[in-house]
Formats: sequence, structure tokens, C-alpha cells
Amino acid sequence: MLDDEFKKQRAQTVRDLAEKADPFIKRRLLDLAARYEDNGRLSHLSNTPNDLQFVSQSNDGSER
Repeated sequence: MLDDEFKKQRAQTVRDLAEKADPFIKRRLLDLAARYEDNGRLSHLSNTPNDLQFVSQSNDGSER
């Protein structure tokens, strides 16, 4: 029970910090708070999609 209360308080602390942060850090802090509230399970929102693909930016078609 004490562990659950700690996680709840920690989530609130992280949310309070997120209010003062820039947008990039705010998103990461809110994700962290969600992880505390979900008892450590991954949140349904992922910061990075799993299907990333390499896209070449060069004009000659070479990957070097």
C-alpha cells in the first residue's frame, strides 16, 4: 500500500514539473507520470514508432 501511495505522489510531482518545462521535456515527463500511474507498464502512447524506416537524403542514391 505504501508503494502505491509513493507512486501516486511521484506522478503528481512529475506532473507539476511538466507544467514548467518546455514542450519536449513536458511530453517526456507526462509519459513518465503515466508510467508511475500504470504501475510501471508501458503507456499506450509510444514516443517512437516501431516501424521506422531509413530514408536516404542523398541525390546519387548511395547510402555513403
